[in-house]
Amino acid sequence: SKTDTSAAEPSLYTVKAVLILDNDGERLYAKYYDGTYPSVKEQKAFEKNIFSKTHRTDSEIALLEGLTVVYKSNIDLFFYVIGSSHENELMLMAVLNCLFDSLSQMLRKNVERRALLENMEGLFLAVDEIAGFLLHKQVCLHVYLCWYDLFYKASFHPQVLQSAKEQIKWSLLR
Repeated sequence: SKTDTSAAEPSLYTVKAVLILDNDGERLYAKYYDGTYPSVKEQKAFEKNIFSKTHRTDSEIALLEGLTVVYKSNIDLFFYVIGSSHENELMLMAVLNCLFDSLSQMLRKNVERRALLENMEGLFLAVDEIAGFLLHKQVCLHVYLCWYDLFYKASFHPQVLQSAKEQIKWSLLR
């Protein structure tokens, strides 16, 4: 059983995994974004566990193996977005809804196994676009926070700002 040991560590991976399983719990699509489950064997075991715990419930959220899991089912498909235990459930649900709505539009509201298998390239594109958007937003936020931190501290320590100015000046003169 995996536990999240990085509860206080920031990460660019809001989403740890996106999964789509059929109504037998078999993988139709899986994309893991970090090393929480490094081998296919571990991933399949996790997917079996997640399916057994969620396929008979009407709930939309679960805590499993130290992870936050949001999910939704439609006809013969189960959609999962997985994040760390400290991740905002609303953010994960927004990713899940965005993925489902994108596929629904792409498949002309026929979101079921056969139609999905016939349009896997669209699924790959949708997931990559959503993940890329999230990563871009998180990188921008990280850069903003770093700059804010630098200038906030510099306002209390003028020598930090002066030192940064000197380093920039000397790098430009080289």
